[in-house]
Amino acid sequence: MLIDLRKSLAAGLFGLLLFTSANIEAQAQTTNGYSEQDVLRIAKQVRKSILTLPEYGVFDYLHFAIKGNTVILRGEASRPILKSSAENVVKKIEGVGSVQNDIEVLPNSPNDDRIRAAVYRRIYGQPSLQKYTSNRGPRFTSLTRRTMGITYDPPIGYHAIHIIVKNGNVTLYGIVDNEADFAMAEMQANQTPGVFSVDNDLQVAAKPAK
Repeated sequence: MLIDLRKSLAAGLFGLLLFTSANIEAQAQTTNGYSEQDVLRIAKQVRKSILTLPEYGVFDYLHFAIKGNTVILRGEASRPILKSSAENVVKKIEGVGSVQNDIEVLPNSPNDDRIRAAVYRRIYGQPSLQKYTSNRGPRFTSLTRRTMGITYDPPIGYHAIHIIVKNGNVTLYGIVDNEADFAMAEMQANQTPGVFSVDNDLQVAAKPAK
């Protein structure tokens, strides 16, 4: 049984609300002694464990799949510590037999660090997009941020729009409320100096049925 939960991890707490069995491509069968209910339980625990990692932030995007009793970790991490932390926390979940860690650690690049900071300011500085973060206003700039950059001291709080930067190329992940916010986030990223390309993988939340 292969379960891929990439979309359900796309946007932090929004993803938590959207997690249903409909998000999981699973059949009512058992694999290696695991029922669908077992796999769903493990999946929920893996999601919660990843989303609550203190190292997981706005400049990272992780997702995972479950094959038998193996959890396959995927996605991009802006810092190496997130890759190891995600693997360590998932290993401790009851029912997980092994972890295949395919998380990509993004390049340690001063230019990418600058772009992360600039795209973040443009997106979350937009009044219409500020509802997608719990971070309100500036805070004291730490010594870590002054010496190592925003990558090693990312903004705190919840962020629905994740900003992935690799060699000057930006990918946006997450869930937004409407097409206008989708377009606004893409426009702000595209207008950031130094950005080579923007891949907008944001999802627009489905409207509730009437």
